[in-house]
Amino acid sequence: MKPPEADEVEGRFLPLEGSLNFRDLGGRPTAGGRRVRWGRLFRADALHHLTERDVAHLREAVGLRTIVDLRSSSESDAPSPRLLAPPVAYHRIPLFERDRSGEAPAGLGLDMLYFAMMGFAQPRIARVVELLAGSSEPAVFHCAAGKDRTGVVAAVVLGAVGVPDEEIVQDYACTRRSLDQIIERLRATAGYEYVFSELPPETLHAEPDTMERLLGRVRQRWGSMRGYLLEAGLPEETLARLAASLLETA
Repeated sequence: MKPPEADEVEGRFLPLEGSLNFRDLGGRPTAGGRRVRWGRLFRADALHHLTERDVAHLREAVGLRTIVDLRSSSESDAPSPRLLAPPVAYHRIPLFERDRSGEAPAGLGLDMLYFAMMGFAQPRIARVVELLAGSSEPAVFHCAAGKDRTGVVAAVVLGAVGVPDEEIVQDYACTRRSLDQIIERLRATAGYEYVFSELPPETLHAEPDTMERLLGRVRQRWGSMRGYLLEAGLPEETLARLAASLLETA
């Protein structure tokens, strides 16, 4: 898989001081010839590191109106109250709850952990997609690093609107631009020791073949990301609203 060009990667990251992995999903083409709108949907790492200058940029220049937090309830650091003030809507939808050690099944590769998460968090991921489909203004979803939980949701959303696998893989790999800084920050943060002691070593990477393998497993199990969401109970009408909201007009 050809890696994304450096300029293309850098152009996706917002000029923020406190966020290491806040980037635009815009510009990705679909199989039908349309593109994801720029400035409409973002993915990010934890937002509590944002500075007041960052908050002003997101609220005023970006026009951010919806935040979906994928972290567990034990990851309690919340974004700045000024970021969450109306008209911004904040939704916490944990993809999993971590309240004990040893949760990660031993011996599984990172793509299998992602695949397992898609299975047990299917209703919650569908809820995230439903929220995004119901919003017509800029939105962001995030976790702690903006790579794993966020990467899975990004793959689901992009796949659901027809973005091809190659583009989804490139989106996943963009995290490599900031990964060393992200890992350093997690090492210094209480509560994330398990990332380094329990999860597979590839968790510290964002290699294209991890997402390629996940997408292959999704195709075998559900046929497509649309099939995954339909099985979760989302109606076709919601998927049509998602595409209408996220894609440029033909």
